[in-house]
Amino acid sequence: MVMNPRDDVLHLRRGGTSVILDLSTAPLPTIVHWGADLGELPVAALSSLAVAARPQRVSGGLDATPRLTVIPTEAAGWMFTPAIEGHRSGAGSSILFALSQVTADDHSATLELVDAAAGLSARVELTLGVAGVFTQRVTLRNTGDSAFTVDRLQATFPLPWDATEILDTTGHHLRERAPQRRPLALGTHLRESRRGRPGADATVLLAAGRPGFGFEAGLVHGLHVAWSGNHRVLAERTSNGDAFLAGGELFLPGEVVLAPGEEIATPPVMGSWGEGLSALSHRFHDEWRARPQHPSRPRPITLNTWEAVYFDHDLARLTALAAAAADVGVERFVLDDGWFLGRRDDTAGLGDWLVDPVVWPDGLHPLVDHVRALGMEFGLWVEPEMVNPDSELARRHPDWILRGRADLPPSARQQQVLDLAHPDAYRYISERLHALLEEYPIAYLKWDHNRDLVDAAAGPGGVARVHATTQALYRLLDELKAAHPALEIESCASGGARVDLGILDRTDRIWTSDSLDPLERLPNQRYTGLVVPPEMMGAHLTTPHLHTSGRTVDLELSAAVALIGHVGIEWDLTATDAATRARIAEWVVYAKSLREMIATGRTVHVDGADPGVDVRGVVAADRSQAMFTIVQTATDAAWPPGRVRMPGLDDDRLYRLTLSPLTRDHDAGQSALEWATVDTVLTGRQLSVVGLRPMVQQPQRAIVVDVVAVD
Repeated sequence: MVMNPRDDVLHLRRGGTSVILDLSTAPLPTIVHWGADLGELPVAALSSLAVAARPQRVSGGLDATPRLTVIPTEAAGWMFTPAIEGHRSGAGSSILFALSQVTADDHSATLELVDAAAGLSARVELTLGVAGVFTQRVTLRNTGDSAFTVDRLQATFPLPWDATEILDTTGHHLRERAPQRRPLALGTHLRESRRGRPGADATVLLAAGRPGFGFEAGLVHGLHVAWSGNHRVLAERTSNGDAFLAGGELFLPGEVVLAPGEEIATPPVMGSWGEGLSALSHRFHDEWRARPQHPSRPRPITLNTWEAVYFDHDLARLTALAAAAADVGVERFVLDDGWFLGRRDDTAGLGDWLVDPVVWPDGLHPLVDHVRALGMEFGLWVEPEMVNPDSELARRHPDWILRGRADLPPSARQQQVLDLAHPDAYRYISERLHALLEEYPIAYLKWDHNRDLVDAAAGPGGVARVHATTQALYRLLDELKAAHPALEIESCASGGARVDLGILDRTDRIWTSDSLDPLERLPNQRYTGLVVPPEMMGAHLTTPHLHTSGRTVDLELSAAVALIGHVGIEWDLTATDAATRARIAEWVVYAKSLREMIATGRTVHVDGADPGVDVRGVVAADRSQAMFTIVQTATDAAWPPGRVRMPGLDDDRLYRLTLSPLTRDHDAGQSALEWATVDTVLTGRQLSVVGLRPMVQQPQRAIVVDVVAVD
């Protein structure tokens, strides 16, 4: 439906969300409301709401107080962070768009904007997805007759004025997505990623809400930029009475120069909201699960060989490991780093994607055939975007390495970054990957990316290449998926340093962190899950002795934490005794029984528990069952501990509660937990409001509670 730009108000509704645009504001439309569905509203009520949001003119300001429009710019009087900045060789930076056309339906709108004087046009696409996620994409086109350099292009989302507390995440290798909070006062909170990938310290979500918002309560809005390269997100509170979130790609100097007729678009910038962070995350999860390419079959139990053998690739050792994996119920066996030419350690070989004939004289066929004969899929580790200087590829094609100067950039893990935007480099990598996938029945690629991009340019004195190489990566992944429709790909990047919905739109899971310490994984998986559905988060059972943290943990803790994820194993099973393997097999059976619920249900996190107790669970979509884990992370403040709640169930249904026999022996030397010894049936409302006593546990222990409706 094409609308007249003079129409007053546009109301988009879907998935419990309303977006209301005031189309009559000059020079551009303003988003009056983004949040809870306001229901069917008459035209008069919509118009009145738009009028009620318009500011007064005040002393000391402009004659018309500037509004937070869909694309605020300085030429419109906006004196805060603009949505677009650029120039023509240092001139022509004044941009003032006018609305030329609006096309809309019930849940989407496209705004066409023009600035004839600046030689620019723009398109703003606003879409409400099936779950109520609000996605914006802004496209800028150069309609002038000279080149236009783009310095900034971002999408802007309004916030309620009472959103005065922000939450984002930070971290480092082995501690990705650690939460941090602060007040949102007048001014700007800015987060930028300049690593050529999101990075371990990147925020997966920038959220702003009412003070004290948690997972269960408190109105909160959040923004995610679905892009795997440099990006920025910000929260801003202005002295004009506006508050907003904004995000988009971060361009390096001179990186994006539009020739006449060329255009560039922001990545999808996605906003969600909810009464509590769990509700906000459910919108992201439901939105992502609705995609046609979302993994639909049960997530295979995966064993990855890295922490079992590292670079020690030996056919006898690996076939024994595969046999042990099959015995405990593993469904996918992934051969990690070390299989290709010259790769005896991490100093050489990257780029030479040929099976090493010294280590594998008969190729990978003997191992692949053995794995498949055991009934498992075969997966393989690759790192196509990287190159070691000590490789045949680097020696033959040094010009394929990203660099801005004659010397190579600082190295990381003894490797450099391949310029995938170079047509010949792209062609070589594409051909090698297709050749591997055609020679071997590879069902799964673990796609790694083990360093940040530094001084990433197209050769000495060349243009910055982060934007172009990110686009090339997406193109390569899309082509591989099109040519091999059954192929699944895991995105790994020094653990969890490339976690975004841009990469996850083309892959099937992410490796959440290189840390397998379950106590470190608890916050990591909680905050990764703000955006990423649990079935796309790799979570593995691990050896008791953790080399990343030095901790020693038991199998029950490791397994309980891995349950709310895509379960796998990172362990040399050939070094375990029969009793341990039998326990692992029991956990694998249990994980398989839960995985449909994990992949379709709602993850819930419980606020208000003692700091030493972590309570979380997954509730089936029809609320017929649930599973909760109660992890004792430290000594409890109370002895015995106080009651914990289990929200998310149907208030009026009755549920039977049982302790999983896999964890019920953790009595810490105390008396039996009475409710666990009798037939305990409670309503969903009782569990949500009142709760029950957890078992007394020593630190670093966990119990699992199964909840099943009895009616």
